[in-house]
Amino acid sequence: MKLLLHSCCAPCTTFCLKSLRASGHEVSGYFSNPNIHPYTEFSRRLDTFREYCSQVGHSAIIDETYGLRHFLSDIGQDVDGRCATCYRMRLYPTAQLAKELGADAFTTTLLISPYQNHDLLVRVAEEAAQAAGVQFAYYDFRPGYRESVRLSREMGLYRQPYCGCIFSEEERYSPARR
Repeated sequence: MKLLLHSCCAPCTTFCLKSLRASGHEVSGYFSNPNIHPYTEFSRRLDTFREYCSQVGHSAIIDETYGLRHFLSDIGQDVDGRCATCYRMRLYPTAQLAKELGADAFTTTLLISPYQNHDLLVRVAEEAAQAAGVQFAYYDFRPGYRESVRLSREMGLYRQPYCGCIFSEEERYSPARR
């Protein structure tokens, strides 16, 4: 199957790409993450993703747009609903790109994280697939999370300490939020 893999970051891509390739899929990538804050974090994740792609021969389209203003505008006052908005901002363009590229389906590395709202993520991906007229290929990559950590450490890849958005950064570092 020809798959488009949305990547949130290089470390999460390690296991997902390895698994998909081992299953015989032809995988191309798409890096699009408009939620990342601050800009230095976005830049570091982008550079690390490029480095990883070069190391493993992974062909990927990279959206270099720093989309924080757009992300914040889209979530408006609904901070608690931000994850659904963030998933839509990533997966609707991924689905559309998969359709344009003639991929059989798309999936996302976000499915590897035990910290994401898995059910919501799948629901948004299925909505994006229906809207674009392309298949969403569901893979529960979560059992490979620890392996992705190991692989990324072995490769010397930068591993970020939070999801990426300004609110997850607050949750990670603020003593009042722990």
